[in-house]
Amino acid sequence: MTASHCPIVVLISGNGSNLQALIDARTTGGFTISAVISNKADAYGLERAAKAGIPTRILDHREYPDRESFDKQLAQEIDAFSPQLLVLAGFMRILSAQFVQHFAGRVLNIHPSLLPNYRGTHTHERVLVARETQHGVSVHFVTEELDGGPVVLQAVVPVLPNDTRDSLAARVARQEHLIYPKAVSWFAAGRLHMQDNAAWLDGQRLGNTGIREYTQ
Repeated sequence: MTASHCPIVVLISGNGSNLQALIDARTTGGFTISAVISNKADAYGLERAAKAGIPTRILDHREYPDRESFDKQLAQEIDAFSPQLLVLAGFMRILSAQFVQHFAGRVLNIHPSLLPNYRGTHTHERVLVARETQHGVSVHFVTEELDGGPVVLQAVVPVLPNDTRDSLAARVARQEHLIYPKAVSWFAAGRLHMQDNAAWLDGQRLGNTGIREYTQ
């Protein structure tokens, strides 16, 4: 794998704003997007991919009897493109253990909270209810533990006194679009990998919160 030719596959379920950030950064980031796969045919991210000339595939999970059979077919679709890295960009599916093991150490996800805090959904609302002073977003390797894989990179966003769910979500999203391509580029350059259930960057084992960037 070289920094200029790291093929990735991106999984989406919706709008694809993080996908767009990756599309915009692929040349300078040292990676190529071999395919975009969605479990929803109406995902706008598929249009983003098509406009960028990226092959797309649709795999409707509702056509499969269970999670394992869907994930098995999804893995086959992904493997057909021989990616070095699988990137989850708003892919609203919990992945089976077998799937995660198949791509172990080669899957990144982005989550709108400062992990390990606020795993799961509705993070912005929960942060506001708890009257937190900081919120943010985390890029992490995917393991069998939901939102529990080693954290690579976080952007910390202050919670303002007049914040609403939407205003806070918008500021967090802006940071998502900056740090996700950065983390993918680290992997593409051979600087980032997962070992012993930890994230390693430039030969150094990262702590529980990875690299932290603070924003205003």
